[in-house]
Amino acid sequence: MRVLVTGGAGFIGSQVVAALAAGGHTPVVLDALLPAAHPQAPEASHAEFVRGDVRDAETVRGALRGVDAVCHQAAMVGLGKDFADAPDYVACNALGTAVLLAAMAGAGVRRFVQAGSMVVYGEGRYECREHGLVRPGPRAVADLEAGRFEPRCPRCAAELVPGLVGEDAPADPRNVYATTKLAQEHLAAAWARSVGGTAVSLRYHNVYGPGMPRDTPYAGVASFFRSALARGEAPRVFEDGGQRRDFVHVRDVAGANAVVLAGIGDLPAGDHTAYNVGSGDPHTVGEMAAALAAEHGGPAPVVTGEFRLGDVRHVTADSSRLRRELGWLPGVGFAEGMAEFARAGQRASAGVG
Repeated sequence: MRVLVTGGAGFIGSQVVAALAAGGHTPVVLDALLPAAHPQAPEASHAEFVRGDVRDAETVRGALRGVDAVCHQAAMVGLGKDFADAPDYVACNALGTAVLLAAMAGAGVRRFVQAGSMVVYGEGRYECREHGLVRPGPRAVADLEAGRFEPRCPRCAAELVPGLVGEDAPADPRNVYATTKLAQEHLAAAWARSVGGTAVSLRYHNVYGPGMPRDTPYAGVASFFRSALARGEAPRVFEDGGQRRDFVHVRDVAGANAVVLAGIGDLPAGDHTAYNVGSGDPHTVGEMAAALAAEHGGPAPVVTGEFRLGDVRHVTADSSRLRRELGWLPGVGFAEGMAEFARAGQRASAGVG
């Protein structure tokens, strides 16, 4: 299968390209090589390369020639600096996806897999011992400032027990990035219904691994910690470090894309399907920082009590649907992955400004 991979020169995209090539597909990379993400030329790839922005309809139409499927990884990620980033997030993520899907509709390409995100859920799954399954609202600034980080039952204010969130959970995006990732899913669903295509959104959890960008506010928490250690500084852990996440290795994420593309012909046409992509082995942010620091040789993390508005407390995946329906299995365990990441190189970043 000839597969167009948007953002194929990036952290996750380059691993997807490698996984597709290893699986016998012919990947074609479309990447704008924006300076914020690629201050240096990326390493050479054996894949065909088209330099261009996914928002440029003419470039996208040219890249789609002869293509059987699209794997859409191009996006602006992370929480960014502040709300002033909102237009860029909407332009890159929502508009870019719309331009791509419109070009696919015209080109007759009917198979689409995109990088989704667990951020569409907002907070994860919670149970109150008295009231059962509940959905806490956004955490109040006064509570965060006072160090009260755990969400409480919206009915009785009791402590809640976090659990795994499944794909059928209601969406509740809590920041601009999350809102644009949900918009991408809605666009994919509308495209599938309109053209009879098959659309899949892979809701990545916290992806980490070699080649992660460094020193940028648009990366994930694993990158922040690894960048600090590379500078000889202690990782700064926000809140109390007890936030639960599912850290999934980038090679496993790439493998999930390859598995879905191999099985996409068996999925229903005219429909959109979401799959969580997580390791199934949740850990706290504090545990992740400690594991990285220990493997790197220090310094030890510092828990600061700081917080970021828009962050959620706990969100961890139930990835059983992808395992059950398409046979995907993660292969890199937490200890093994963190040991590798602590010693691996990161890609340079131009930063911001």
